[in-house]
Amino acid sequence: MADLRTRYMGLELKNPVIVGASNLVTNFDNLKKIEEAGAAAIVYKSLFEEQIQLENLEYFERQTEYDERHAEMITLFPGQKSATEYPLQHLYHLKKAKETVSIPVFASLNAINNETWVEYAKKIEETGVDGIELNFYSLPEKFDNEYKDIEKKQVQTLIKVRESVKIPVAVKLSSFYSNPLRLLKEMEAAGANAFVLFNRLFQPDIDTETETHHYPYNLSNVEDNRLPLRFAGLMYGHTKSSICSNSGIFSGNDVIKMLLAGSDCVQVVSTLYLNKIDVITSIISDIEKWMDSRGYKTIDSFRGKLSNRNSESNHPYHRAQYMDYMMNTSEILKKYKIIN
Repeated sequence: MADLRTRYMGLELKNPVIVGASNLVTNFDNLKKIEEAGAAAIVYKSLFEEQIQLENLEYFERQTEYDERHAEMITLFPGQKSATEYPLQHLYHLKKAKETVSIPVFASLNAINNETWVEYAKKIEETGVDGIELNFYSLPEKFDNEYKDIEKKQVQTLIKVRESVKIPVAVKLSSFYSNPLRLLKEMEAAGANAFVLFNRLFQPDIDTETETHHYPYNLSNVEDNRLPLRFAGLMYGHTKSSICSNSGIFSGNDVIKMLLAGSDCVQVVSTLYLNKIDVITSIISDIEKWMDSRGYKTIDSFRGKLSNRNSESNHPYHRAQYMDYMMNTSEILKKYKIIN
């Protein structure tokens, strides 16, 4: 029988399948089903500072809406607490989630200011979770933002959080960096125990009928896993931090690909929405069957076998431009019936 154990953030996991952050994990019944299905760990839904700020603003506007209606009126809401009760509720549910299951539970945090990152990282640690995932991203939305300033700020944030907590810290990054590999090495030096590749960002769309913007909720596609596969393959053998692939992981075969490239584990979300929570059991079973059929006793016996470091050719990881001889375009033309 294949041994699926792997290590992530310094912790031993029973297999490489982690359920990523989503609304699914906020339901305690779902948490139990996820554990029963065989998942090795769970990342709880992110705590977003932007949401806290928005709720504070809305609350303040409601409080002060009628403040000057009467000369002697001070407030309609004496003694009311601010909307910062929201993060306290989040922390309470995070603690309850940890108590609901026996597998590791990781928190996810996305803040804006360094003070907030540190403040909530400390509060998260107090809930008893097994680690924190720092959800970093910076959209290229301003022309005067220096790329060095953006990256330097994120590295400094990581340093401050690592100095403030004792539990393991992972960094979840987007692919919007000029050299992600260099940044990953800097973050490893700053204390990152693991990297999650990559953050799947929502993109705006335009409704041409109403001529308005909207933000569709799109699940990932299988093809989306090729980007994390590339970077897992490039990173393998060059970092002591754990590598976790994210986006486009739907099946056991997808997990096997990531392990062959060099990942320690994966995070799944979209496949749970499409194929229900029980798909976790199928994913794990498929990995076991594949390993048994090839005589692999442990994940380490084949992890990174097809990484850049162990590949005979560097083309798979170092070529990104269109190349006829690599892509076999005649087969593509036949597939789409352009030629016979």
